Amino acid sequence: MARRHLWSSLCWGKHLDARRNGFVRRNVMFYHSFGETRGVTLPARWYEKAFRKMTKLSDCLKDVDSVNGRLVNVKDGSIVIDDLMEHKVRTFKSLARAFIGSPSIQQTLKRSILASSADAKSTPHVCFGEVSEREPTVISSLTKISDILNISAQQRKSVRVAVCPQVTRQQIWTATLEEVLNGLKYELEILNGRCPRHATKMGQQIVSVCLKFLEENFTSFNPDSSSWMRVSAAAKADSTASRKWEDVLEIFDDLIRCIKYEEELLLHLKKLEAMKEGLSQIRDVGVDRCIGYKDARHQESLVHKKLTKTLGYSSPCLFTLLLYYLYGYVRDLEVDLSGGIWGHGEGEGSKRCLHMGRILASDEENIIWNGVKHLHKVLGLFKFVWETAGMKGVLELQGHLWCMGAEDRTLTYKGNLYVIHGITL
Repeated sequence: MARRHLWSSLCWGKHLDARRNGFVRRNVMFYHSFGETRGVTLPARWYEKAFRKMTKLSDCLKDVDSVNGRLVNVKDGSIVIDDLMEHKVRTFKSLARAFIGSPSIQQTLKRSILASSADAKSTPHVCFGEVSEREPTVISSLTKISDILNISAQQRKSVRVAVCPQVTRQQIWTATLEEVLNGLKYELEILNGRCPRHATKMGQQIVSVCLKFLEENFTSFNPDSSSWMRVSAAAKADSTASRKWEDVLEIFDDLIRCIKYEEELLLHLKKLEAMKEGLSQIRDVGVDRCIGYKDARHQESLVHKKLTKTLGYSSPCLFTLLLYYLYGYVRDLEVDLSGGIWGHGEGEGSKRCLHMGRILASDEENIIWNGVKHLHKVLGLFKFVWETAGMKGVLELQGHLWCMGAEDRTLTYKGNLYVIHGITL
């Protein structure tokens, strides 16, 4: 009875149960996320009970974290498939958001921002003060980045014109396809080892076929070898001469149909659909590599031109190519808190500061640094778009990490400031 009372004190709203793979999954609506709560102070007893629950949760979550939509072991980076553990992570982070919105932490946050950023002295706004700034945000498109940075339509056009020719080169295009497929292959192996199903087994076979197709038809031109010195295949009479990107598009269609209803693979499904967008634009271009060097380069040029011309600014495919181009990574980036961009002035002398945050269950040094490196990718992506758009003024980047029991401190990583906040009563 006491446990039930504790839980009802921490939550407000109904538990919506959805069964998946034998587990009961609860999406909990906490009191603090029920509309705008600016100016509303929760009872001290609420924070006391919530803090005790968070302390218990942090003990069992110290080795795992939710990173870009997947639960991972932070020590070795391996994927963890555990519905109950995922629920605990969501509960912990939701309670942490309520703590970050408390008057005491807001006052501490205000002091740290004033001390660390000269730009913050000119504005009364303190980031993460609004409920909307304490909600998780998935950075899944250039449009979302531009909306946060207030980039105009004309500047967005400039970004597209600058980015497209770089990220649609054949080497980036094929490497991105392989990265998407290899990521799916890895999780399919985990799922089949845990609970084999017809769909996942078939998915594995299709992925293997597609990867083999790409391996057979695309090799880099290594100047240190004779691989680029291809003679014409005019005398070669086999079926490979008619291969086109449409063959890969058909494989992707089969793969999407195969895993469409596998909830664990939803993030991979979105990336397959994103890359399918690009494949549909180049379906008529040949992919035969058993041809002369000049003909092969012509094929590459067609892929480059068609993708550059057709992929729009809001294209998920273009964004995925950009992620790989910058980081060798294709999964959409996620932050636990998005404080937005704040500052003052106009023109060359203006200053803005972008705030993004992560919530960690442990203050172990390696986990903190993993959080810093994750935020560095997110902040770097915003910086890249800001500079490519030719935005006037200086954009400062500041990351915030909240950890149970950590001492408040700051550290610098590759020129950016990161503030460590302890979650305490």
